[in-house]
Amino acid sequence: MAVVDCELEKELKQFDETKAGVKGLVDAGVTKLPRMFRHPPETLPSPNQNNGLDSNLQVPVIDLKDVDICDRRKEIINDLRKAAEEWGFFQIVNHGIPIAVMDEVLKGVRGFHELPQEAKEEWYSRDFKKKVNFFSNGELKVSTPADWRDTLSCKVLEDECNFEAIPEVCREQIREYMKYIVKVQEKLSKLFSEALGLDSDYLENLRCFKSRSLACHYYPVCPDPHLTLGGTRHSDLGFLTLLLQDSSGLQVLHDNVWIDVPPVEGALLTNLADMLQIVTNGKFKSVEHRVLMPATLEPRTSIACFVGTDDLQKPYGPIKELISEDNPAIYKEVLFGEYMNRYKL
Repeated sequence: MAVVDCELEKELKQFDETKAGVKGLVDAGVTKLPRMFRHPPETLPSPNQNNGLDSNLQVPVIDLKDVDICDRRKEIINDLRKAAEEWGFFQIVNHGIPIAVMDEVLKGVRGFHELPQEAKEEWYSRDFKKKVNFFSNGELKVSTPADWRDTLSCKVLEDECNFEAIPEVCREQIREYMKYIVKVQEKLSKLFSEALGLDSDYLENLRCFKSRSLACHYYPVCPDPHLTLGGTRHSDLGFLTLLLQDSSGLQVLHDNVWIDVPPVEGALLTNLADMLQIVTNGKFKSVEHRVLMPATLEPRTSIACFVGTDDLQKPYGPIKELISEDNPAIYKEVLFGEYMNRYKL
């Protein structure tokens, strides 16, 4: 029979009831990491582990400049195919989003998280069906250490009406940023289709890249960064994630080695998610990643745009054109909505 840690359960409940998140702890002057955020040593980087710092390996950077010129497009598609097969992660530059727009949306999201508690607690909710909610950790359980992170979640952003529910301090910055994200998403849909040897509109017709939601993360300065994580190791569950980050901390697991993924000026980080691995029958990879808490004097902000289908009841399995006698299907069909219900965002 499992023994319930009543003191830890009480700590979790009290933390959630403040509606202030991790930032609230920092504002209250916490000087020691609360027990609920302490991760077991085996999940943390060891002191003598290089964590990718001394490695020659780095996530590929793909330049989308002149993507509509025939020979250049072939080169880009080859680079994208290789990155998708070997890494599941890559940075894209010359994607069409102005740096000023990227800077402003990061500034706006940070502005929300740094509002006084009473100005943002109205958005605090664990009702993940809401179009907009503010929370700390998708689940707070005694059995799972919490991550040192707060999140503003903005869902179903293909519907213009939903922008009005976003806090005013970052609403227009997010609206402007998403105008450009739509174009990047459409561009990548074509490039991924062609990289699979399919017609450029194939993934568009499957409605793989039709929905857009944001997880706007904030990682406050931590008193004991070596004892916790900003994000536990995981892979993403949708089709694609486009990430904007303002500082280091993110790592990707590549060939069983954790590789640092520092921000690149003007770049958008692209990572493939589980559903894209399923429909490509494992040709493209969805890989695990995590966020460390570096010992810094500045908080970290990141904005993850999760791209998926707008049909939650649509079954997805390996694309029939990619299946053959020599390459049989290794995944069963799955309903997108059921798969996504495993993850609270």
